[in-house]
Amino acid sequence: MQVSVADAKNKLPELIKAVEDGRPVTICRRGVPVVDIVRTKKPSGKKRVLGTQRGKIKILDPDWWKPMTDEEVEDFIEGRG
Repeated sequence: MQVSVADAKNKLPELIKAVEDGRPVTICRRGVPVVDIVRTKKPSGKKRVLGTQRGKIKILDPDWWKPMTDEEVEDFIEGRG
């Protein structure tokens, strides 16, 4: 199936459904094919596991979130920090 850019803008949900159903879709500009819409790989279904970086991250300065002192700001501005 080939559609113009204007038709693709107006019919995107239908084009996505066509691709999901296995039909190829090509978007053309002034009759010249420029983009093919293809189906992505099916999701693996695996759920993300939280906490996989535990113990791998080192916090070098536990007070990193605190505001800088006036002296630290001056050093930073002067390029010494």
